[in-house]
Amino acid sequence: MKSIIIHPSYFPSISHYIAMVNAGAVTLEMEDNFQKQTNRNRMYIYSPNGIQLLNIPIKHSKAAHQRIQDVKLETAFDWQKQHFKSLEAAYRTSPFFEYFEDDLMPIFTTKHTFLMDLNLQTMELVSKCLGMDFNYTSTTEYFHEVPNHEDLRHLINGKKDATQLEHYTQVFGEKHGFINNLSILDLLFNEGRYAKDYLKRQTL
Repeated sequence: MKSIIIHPSYFPSISHYIAMVNAGAVTLEMEDNFQKQTNRNRMYIYSPNGIQLLNIPIKHSKAAHQRIQDVKLETAFDWQKQHFKSLEAAYRTSPFFEYFEDDLMPIFTTKHTFLMDLNLQTMELVSKCLGMDFNYTSTTEYFHEVPNHEDLRHLINGKKDATQLEHYTQVFGEKHGFINNLSILDLLFNEGRYAKDYLKRQTL
């Protein structure tokens, strides 16, 4: 099976997990610079009004470039409470929200300092819910090209991610139609224990 390199992100997109579940080895990019308007600090969910962006506020540096490992969370806003309320409004009636709610609660109660620590925790907890091992190696230096790996770092930028998914039942699908490639939470709350099999059937 192929080795891949991807970015850690906040409750990653479904395409991230398709890549991970079908990979022989996963390397996480830890040495790049933070870029705005990417999924490093945001996710998209299916709200009662359609697609909704949940964004994590971060402390912005005066430096032109800031290493992703150095990015700190902005603690002046209670974003954790806001995000959980949004997830409740979106998924309380989904088949598996209550089943996974307690497993995911540490994301909304733990006070992290660094964005990277938060992202890794989301990926670890979601992987556990999916019944996947979360084994990875980390980069120690940034390279534009990574030999012997399928470079999937572009998936962190939703605008460059052209993955088209097989339709599954979404809570508000009858109202707004199928919304493609949201956060992995959308698949988890709607498909539950079947989510991993779904991921294995998909291709990037």
